[in-house]
Amino acid sequence: MKVDAGVGWNLSTVGAQARELEEMGYSGIQTAETAHDPFLPLAFAAQDTETVDLITGIAVAFSRTPMLLAQLGHDLNAAAEGRFVLGLGSQIRPHITKRFSMPWSSPAARMREFILAMRAIWAAWHNGEPLQFTGKFYTHTLMTPFFTPTNNEHGAPRVFLAAVGPLMTEVAGEVADGIIVHAFTTEKYLRETTLPALERGFAKARAAGVDKSFDNFEVSYPCFVVTGRDEKEMAAAKVATTRQIAFYGSTPAYKPVLDSIGAGELQPQLNSMSKQGRWAEMGTLIDESMMRQFAVVGEPGRIATEIKTRFGDVVDRTSAAYGQLAKDDRARIVAELTA
Repeated sequence: MKVDAGVGWNLSTVGAQARELEEMGYSGIQTAETAHDPFLPLAFAAQDTETVDLITGIAVAFSRTPMLLAQLGHDLNAAAEGRFVLGLGSQIRPHITKRFSMPWSSPAARMREFILAMRAIWAAWHNGEPLQFTGKFYTHTLMTPFFTPTNNEHGAPRVFLAAVGPLMTEVAGEVADGIIVHAFTTEKYLRETTLPALERGFAKARAAGVDKSFDNFEVSYPCFVVTGRDEKEMAAAKVATTRQIAFYGSTPAYKPVLDSIGAGELQPQLNSMSKQGRWAEMGTLIDESMMRQFAVVGEPGRIATEIKTRFGDVVDRTSAAYGQLAKDDRARIVAELTA
């Protein structure tokens, strides 16, 4: 199993941070698009690393155009000599329309077309194919030599797609190279909803003449981990995790995940409390049994074994955080997971 770790957005230190994580045995470096751009840190990390994958986990697709992301993806993959992974997500409608002032409609269908449009652009740049992409949401039909990159030796980046619902998950299986499973996922939901939806996506790809299966596709799952070196650290980790689970559970679109463990009735209550700003109190509704449906719980020396036991047959890479564990403890977990 591959293990990824996040880095910050301080451009003066991110290169050294990425290099340290590479030396610790991590497989990939991830950035998230929250308060900062997710691409710039990876450009710096590319200069100070040699083997780790560099992954946006995630970049918001619908705040941009296929041409813009095709260019960013190409340039970062060239800088990283083939190690860049373009991890994409849709975000939710209010952010796309109100924060980014961009159009929103049919997110799964739009995402499918977005990724196919990027692949058409990369095919024009890397294979010399005419750019003739005309879809419902995006049209790209102009490409001249002046605007065609010349540093093409490393080709197009891999594309991972974040998905929760079955429709977006099918899109990931059909047109992406991997899926970023949301941390707010139970093992039951992963096995009974996510994996079958991926299989349906693979079938669509094969029907179109593209060889797709779990053999050439990566499942990335940043599962929650509750661990600590003593009772105090374990208790703190449990509180932080239950609050995070409650925060995600307040989102209406994620109700099916709660339904998978018979806790769907909790979602409206969490949503109402979130609107009242009762964030800390929300976590108290997540009991120990429910927390364990979402999280791997145990002492540091047991975490790698627990992750492999529960997910080793279906998950290719993980990016779980390990609380406040010391560097040596984290390095041991990484070594056991990647062995």
